[in-house]
Amino acid sequence: MEKQKARIAVLVSGGGTNLQAILDAQSSVIGSGVVTLVISDRPGAYAIRRAEMAGVRALEIDRRACPSAEDFEKRLVAALEENETDLIVLAGFLSILSGDFTAQYPRRIINVHPSLIPSFCGEGFYGLRVHQAALDRGVRVTGATVHFVNEIPDGGEIIAQKAVEVQPGDTPETLQRRVMEQAEWIILPQSVEKVCADILSRKG
Repeated sequence: MEKQKARIAVLVSGGGTNLQAILDAQSSVIGSGVVTLVISDRPGAYAIRRAEMAGVRALEIDRRACPSAEDFEKRLVAALEENETDLIVLAGFLSILSGDFTAQYPRRIINVHPSLIPSFCGEGFYGLRVHQAALDRGVRVTGATVHFVNEIPDGGEIIAQKAVEVQPGDTPETLQRRVMEQAEWIILPQSVEKVCADILSRKG
């Protein structure tokens, strides 16, 4: 009999490269969970296509079309509950979630951030902005962090970090790519597996 797996929902806003890393890792690294739902807060995100190609149910809940943040989160919760979601993974998800939302899922929401928290994190630090800030500061080492999500942007307990060297002549784009390849795509699937295993053990 196949062992029970934690049900994973991945929340996305764009191309879905981190989603793809999770999907690809389901045949190797991730044995305790399975992606059963992908939700985009922006219509037309390529991540939705990635989900469909992998045979995973995909939904669009357009944040800008919702009359309020509360309404958006209510729709989000309804979809997550219908999916019987165990773990929520934020993978390039640009909507900030409220404390009321995160409190409903303690130690069940994780996020990947493209820096070594506490450097270059918090509100306003996302995407290429993070890598530009690292280059502007002149740091020699950056990286990525996977952490639990709470009411403080990038403020939850750290699960995993991996360092990446900054190379001479790096641009935000080249640094972003290297951080994804050498850090995010490695520690995100590992962290998903770790938290899924913990969730299953708590379920008994």
